[in-house]
Amino acid sequence: MLTISALAALPRLGLAVLVPGPPGVLDAEIAWLHNTELPDPSGYVGRTELVLTNGLWLPTTPPDEFVDHCLAAGAAGIVFGLRDATPHTPAALTDACRAAGLPLLQLPIDVPFTAVTQAASDIRATEQQTPLAVTLRRGTAFTDALSAGAGAEGVLRVLRREFELPLAVVDRTGAVLAHSADAAPGADDAHIAATALTRTPPPMELAIADGATATLLPVGALGHPEAALLCLRPAAGLTEPQQQALSQAAHYLAMEIARRQAVRASEERFASELVDMVVSGVESPVTLTRRLVAFGIDPAQPLAALAVTSRAGVPVTDLAAATRTTLQDQGIPAVVAAGHADVVAVCTWRRPAEALPAWCRQVTGADLARERRPPLLPDGSVVGVGGPVTSPGHLRTAVLEARRASAVLAQTSRHLTVARLTDLPTYHTLLSRADPQTLHQLTAVLGALRDYDAAHEGRLENTLRTFLEHQASPSAAARVMHLHINSLYKRLARITELTGRDTATLTGRLDLLLALEADALTAP
Repeated sequence: MLTISALAALPRLGLAVLVPGPPGVLDAEIAWLHNTELPDPSGYVGRTELVLTNGLWLPTTPPDEFVDHCLAAGAAGIVFGLRDATPHTPAALTDACRAAGLPLLQLPIDVPFTAVTQAASDIRATEQQTPLAVTLRRGTAFTDALSAGAGAEGVLRVLRREFELPLAVVDRTGAVLAHSADAAPGADDAHIAATALTRTPPPMELAIADGATATLLPVGALGHPEAALLCLRPAAGLTEPQQQALSQAAHYLAMEIARRQAVRASEERFASELVDMVVSGVESPVTLTRRLVAFGIDPAQPLAALAVTSRAGVPVTDLAAATRTTLQDQGIPAVVAAGHADVVAVCTWRRPAEALPAWCRQVTGADLARERRPPLLPDGSVVGVGGPVTSPGHLRTAVLEARRASAVLAQTSRHLTVARLTDLPTYHTLLSRADPQTLHQLTAVLGALRDYDAAHEGRLENTLRTFLEHQASPSAAARVMHLHINSLYKRLARITELTGRDTATLTGRLDLLLALEADALTAP
């Protein structure tokens, strides 16, 4: 910062402070320097400018008048330059400055005013270059950390050396990629950050656990960030240098995220090849075993297959990333491959076989509702379970069963999130294997019902669904729909009339149930 004290501290200028002025004035920032010999420079001197003068006005103007004019202009002080005709600063000028509280400095005869101006210019240049130099040094440190393989943790360490800020990096699946010791996001906070990244644009601040506010900086492509750099402090509490450092770190983190994605793409390609190998059943057990070992999976341990699908339309790439992160965080060795419509994971399962579905229900959130904790997999995820099996040779059956169960869950079983194929009702399994023409024939039963609802703004189809979902109990269905029991019976009679299937008989109800389930399988 350009100040009077900064100039006075330069030995090459030889400035001597004759009148320091009020406390703190010498350390206050000055606008610039103004060289003048006018008796009244008030019309030209700018506020907080330092006046440079040789006193050529002394023969015609008393020093106290000159000082008053400088005060009127708002000058920061006066530098009196000595010359042969005035080898000493006039005492009257010193007294006038002391009385006015205006700083007065003396410049030696052999130092020109141009040297003072050059010194001020150097201070300003250094002042402007310092932030740039800091930014360059920080960028070099970020680059060194990434080159050394320190990843996101290394970037945060560089930031922490400069600023003691609580920092974390969370990707869009809710996985915590790195964090400082004082900022380990819980599952709730990570879920909040991941959800915020789906907004366009992402918010600059987030309300997190315990009523705190965090600053969010998107990492990755604008509009489609892959991760977030979180500072667990509100944006208003950050200084400008801190905000600039965080923004710079986000750019370097984007490089690390891109590297991770490239590595992940390569891994996913090999993972897809392995799953295809398992499903095709053409490779020898020896080759299959070798591939499993390459992914860190012990073929001698029980092996399980999981097929994950989303009812909420989550992209399979995000679903695969969340599945991979969940398995890694739980310490379960696995190979995860994203397919066209689902994600397949082949993993080691060392726990009891009956514990596998329960664990899957936990990570999908089916068992977390009462605890009000977010699921580890995205909302709307369903998991088909296959195995565990005792050898790689049985993996094909496990994978096929898991994928079939997942597809059925995603399309028909609205109240289930996790199931083995054998857990599902038989008609689900049979319908999932039916050809499109058969499904269309079954669904045709609903045509007259829907035409009636469209023409009369009716709710017959909804009534039928509610009736069947409540075990064909008229009283239960009427209670849920807030209908009088007689009104429900009238609707059921109309359904029987329109469809030709008697809702009072088991055969009629079965035909209508199959029609609804077939419709779910053919729905886009």
